[in-house]
Amino acid sequence: MVGWVSGYRPPAASDKFFVWQVAVSSAARGQRLAGRMIEALLARPQQAGVTHLTTTITQDNHASWGLFEGLARRWGASIDKSARFERNRHFAGAHATEWQTCIGPLPTPAHS
Repeated sequence: MVGWVSGYRPPAASDKFFVWQVAVSSAARGQRLAGRMIEALLARPQQAGVTHLTTTITQDNHASWGLFEGLARRWGASIDKSARFERNRHFAGAHATEWQTCIGPLPTPAHS
């Protein structure tokens, strides 16, 4: 295995697909594997009706920002971010702020 993605459609927001985690082995990096895996998930019939992709990212996670900003550019979609889980308020200073990131509206099909 060289990569995997975990995610789900939140029951209260079924028009969104939330990406929980993305992992790509060092041997497969630089081949757009993460983006292709996400696009393959969005292309499944079970994702019909998804209009936005969401995730949370810490500010210093440059690889994730590159992935999601690149997908937004590829899809011609806007990308918005707002503080979702704040360092002091939610993590008592022990973890960096997680930024809620939302890309959309997605093209139809999402991988176009």
